[in-house]
Amino acid sequence: MSWAGPEDVYLSTSLASYLDKKILVLLRDGRKPLGILRSFDQFANAVLEGACERVIVGELYCDLPLGLYVIRGENVVLIGELDAEREELPPHMTRVSPAEIKRAQKAEREASDLKGIMRKRMEFLDMD
Repeated sequence: MSWAGPEDVYLSTSLASYLDKKILVLLRDGRKPLGILRSFDQFANAVLEGACERVIVGELYCDLPLGLYVIRGENVVLIGELDAEREELPPHMTRVSPAEIKRAQKAEREASDLKGIMRKRMEFLDMD
């Protein structure tokens, strides 16, 4: 096994075009932090300034402030630049308070759990 050579440099240089721009990062656990990309390294570790976590539940959303945020590269699924000229979300989305979004998340989680329980109870009907 060899160390990274010149051909491997291109794996992370594409992030250089996002420096000092507002980006959204999709993480493995589904979280979506957004902020201004200030730094990154060859492992896609990234530092976001003025970061917030965008939480979306149905047609409700909230941006929870995080401040200066360090993201470990192994958790990154996708990085994309946000267009400053365009509206970030569709007009039908409603911005709510952090308390309201937490309640909506809890209700969504409970509904999902109930759905799983009902599926388990109905497994005997599957006739494969």
